[in-house]
Amino acid sequence: MLEWLTENYQTILILAVVAGIIVLDIVYLVRKKKKGGICGSCDGCCEKCAKHHE
Repeated sequence: MLEWLTENYQTILILAVVAGIIVLDIVYLVRKKKKGGICGSCDGCCEKCAKHHE
């Protein structure tokens, strides 16, 4: 097991970094959605999006 980890540590490290970025992005989007900053496709369906598109 230890040999496999040492042979693949670079791949594991890159995977961990990418997974961390994805998790942080999801957390950011969820928090923004809860604050009312996102209204779906942002096609002008809410007042905030309408102001954003002006």
